[in-house]
Amino acid sequence: MSDATAIADIAVSDPYDPHANAETFDFQAWLASLDARLLAASEGRRLLTRLSPALFAVTYLRHHLQDVDGNISFADAHLDWCRAARSWVRPVRQPAEQRDAWVAPRNTGKSTWWFLILPLWAAAHGHVKFAAAFAASASQSETHLGTFKGEVDRNELLRQDFPDLCAPARRPSGANVADTQSMYVAKSGFAFAARGIDSSSLGMKIGEQRPDLLLLDDIEPDESSYSPDLAAKRKTTLLDAILPLNIYARVVISGTVTMPGSVIHQLVKAARGVETADWIREEGIRAHYSAPIVERPDGTERSMWPAKWPYPYLLSIRATRSYAKNMANDPMGADGDLWTPDDFRYPGEEGPDPVTHMMLSIDPAVTTKKKSDFTALGVVSWSARHRRCTVHDAWSLKIQPGPLLRNRVLAVLDEHPEIGLILVEINQGGDTWKAILHDMPVKVKTVQQVENKFTRAEGVLNHYQRGRVIHARKLVDLEQQMCAFPKAPHDDMVDAVGSAVRRFIPPAKKTASATQSTYV
Repeated sequence: MSDATAIADIAVSDPYDPHANAETFDFQAWLASLDARLLAASEGRRLLTRLSPALFAVTYLRHHLQDVDGNISFADAHLDWCRAARSWVRPVRQPAEQRDAWVAPRNTGKSTWWFLILPLWAAAHGHVKFAAAFAASASQSETHLGTFKGEVDRNELLRQDFPDLCAPARRPSGANVADTQSMYVAKSGFAFAARGIDSSSLGMKIGEQRPDLLLLDDIEPDESSYSPDLAAKRKTTLLDAILPLNIYARVVISGTVTMPGSVIHQLVKAARGVETADWIREEGIRAHYSAPIVERPDGTERSMWPAKWPYPYLLSIRATRSYAKNMANDPMGADGDLWTPDDFRYPGEEGPDPVTHMMLSIDPAVTTKKKSDFTALGVVSWSARHRRCTVHDAWSLKIQPGPLLRNRVLAVLDEHPEIGLILVEINQGGDTWKAILHDMPVKVKTVQQVENKFTRAEGVLNHYQRGRVIHARKLVDLEQQMCAFPKAPHDDMVDAVGSAVRRFIPPAKKTASATQSTYV
């Protein structure tokens, strides 16, 4: 059976069918199934589009969906977003009931859909009364509102079918209630406010009406203008200023990863089941991730938007940093100063290197306070036969110094019985760590670093690039941290693994060679 036949066998003509995706959804069959007589009349269009944001988009905003040849296509993400938006038809009954984050490749049309198409559909049919939209800057959010107002001002079909939405509300004096760069209030009662994420937003309301739709699109700037401190402030603004505007509001967060550890990166990790940060769980945010390359049930792959990004094209750029960062939302594409994805090597067909020596390297944090660094553990071995190190595992933990750390170390020793040494950096905490790790089944040694962190990392990178260090498998968190170093929010795993590598392969200034000195 050909691929085309297989697709035809599973094609669906309902965009809200959970099996509908960019490959199976038959756009033309869907349009043909609609009653053309209803679509020819205002009342019929209002009736058919009330429960269908996808049909609303095609009917009133086709010009935003067409490519240069006039063709319309849907990506997996677009269908997911339309299905999600239909839940806005039902009133919110519980606090934090409808809070979602949608992360997709750059240029998927997130702003077009979430700042224009979906709020315009919801406003036209009265599903939403007051939308408040936030972006990284006020000018960015005002640009989105300007696009929205451009449609209500100039879209003839929209003005014909929804005249009260397209006319500004007026005071008894005849002046507009609000028709500015940052606020629009329609005759229908719908309001749309646009703000920068750091603007004063507390208490935002019109009369007694608070926003019932909170839209946050690209609230983080590009990496060159961002930092871990600013990312922490953005998260605080989101949690303490934006979400409390109305705990019953529908919330949509959309964006693309710009920096490791950023708000959107944390949401990606939650969506992919890697790690769910406490704040995401506590705020009831459901995170969703759209991958550029999707695996079919039979194990083969396809593009999430074949009309725009054919699978062969995605395959040709899959190994690039641009693909990782801008398409896959993977901070492996972060613009760090040292490592790149090409620096990581893995065992070949001959299998893992035989282990001559193995150590557990610990870069501990003194406290577990929010602003403290993480405690990192790295398991690294040396093979005398191949004269190179293998990194087997690396973890970054918020763990209380004391019995909890001791128990975790004992668990690692059980998992890797070849470990013959525990190496602890003691730039902080002094002999505290010896007290915590007393009576271990292997030797415990301490190391105090005298060279600055960047110089040490440069030396370790040199070993990676010369093939003296490999990874036993893909170590995602470690590799992301290395690729972002020194711009990542944390670099504890870089330190822990680097200390072990430097122990096995001492810097050149030392007289003893790696094979002549003892690692203990």
